[in-house]
Amino acid sequence: MKKILVTGGAGFIGSHLCPLLEQNGFKVTILDNLSPQIHGDSQQPPSWISKYNIHFVEGSVTDRPTLESVLVNVDGIIHLAAETGTGQSMYEIEKYNLVNSQATALMLDVITNKKIPVKRILLASSRSVYGEGAYVREAQESSSRIFPRPRLPEELANHQWTAKDASGKDLIPVPTREDDKIQPASIYASTKYAQEDLIAICCESLGIGYGILRLQNVYGEGQSLNNPYTGILSIFSTRVRMDKHLPIFEDGLETRDFVHVSDVAGAFLSALKRGEAPNTIINVGTGQFTTVVDIAEQLTRAFDKEPDIRVTGQYRVGDIRHNCADITRLKEVLNYTPKVSLEEGMKRFVDWVHTQPLPEDKLDKANQELKDKNLMG
Repeated sequence: MKKILVTGGAGFIGSHLCPLLEQNGFKVTILDNLSPQIHGDSQQPPSWISKYNIHFVEGSVTDRPTLESVLVNVDGIIHLAAETGTGQSMYEIEKYNLVNSQATALMLDVITNKKIPVKRILLASSRSVYGEGAYVREAQESSSRIFPRPRLPEELANHQWTAKDASGKDLIPVPTREDDKIQPASIYASTKYAQEDLIAICCESLGIGYGILRLQNVYGEGQSLNNPYTGILSIFSTRVRMDKHLPIFEDGLETRDFVHVSDVAGAFLSALKRGEAPNTIINVGTGQFTTVVDIAEQLTRAFDKEPDIRVTGQYRVGDIRHNCADITRLKEVLNYTPKVSLEEGMKRFVDWVHTQPLPEDKLDKANQELKDKNLMG
């Protein structure tokens, strides 16, 4: 495989992945609509694209003629293009379904009916498909895994943050495995799971190799500072630079698995270069739980400032409580181990942020949209 199409490749992950592909001998074409929510008001492709002599096509994955034109003579596809905001997905339902689910179906329809000889398709999926993920009753327990249903709005309103067993005792979160139960808690998550099914079923029927990479919370230099709907580090970095407090949802003890974007790019490269396609689902993370309060404190101190954190008790419908990846399959199938520690990644991110213009703080506006639709309390 030499000719690779990267949908949504002008964005955050693409800015690390596409140059890496070129450096490893692949010829890359990017299809991207330069969404203002991600790229700001600029209608020009990022300068790094021309630097690496990457072919760029401005257009949407929802447009059949565009897809037909860019898929000609393609050997492989890395499908990054998606709408990604959990909260925003709960009220822009049609848009998320169109860009995520339907556009993936359209791409596969073109491949099937135009008989495009694609050899491998890799999908950027999301840890959100697990919903609340996996828990156990006791810390030493390893076999009796429990998969709580998504939290109900009334539970969140009563500050019942953590899943409990039948006796009312808090369950203990454990790293989620690829074969654990799927329970999407948001429209975004449901569209990502739809993408997974579409690609797995179609590729298996056509004999196309595939890989589904379920990404954890991706962060790092190049992350959009204009998007208030996703990317907690980018959202908080703007407020830290403005000397504003950092509002933390729930009790601040909710956890995420923060993985540096260069490790995500490395995992995709490994999946592409592998002799045989993975033909399976692979978690991409670090395997480490980090609380939101901890990440806010580390970020602020990386800016050489004292944390001003306010735990608000507010919540968003569709959010999950805990998530962390079991990365055994990442190591065994892709032979890839994450290389960037949270401390190093945070420093790299902050150093990069210092080089960027100070963006508008849009967090309050984004939260108000959720409140107006009764999706935030």
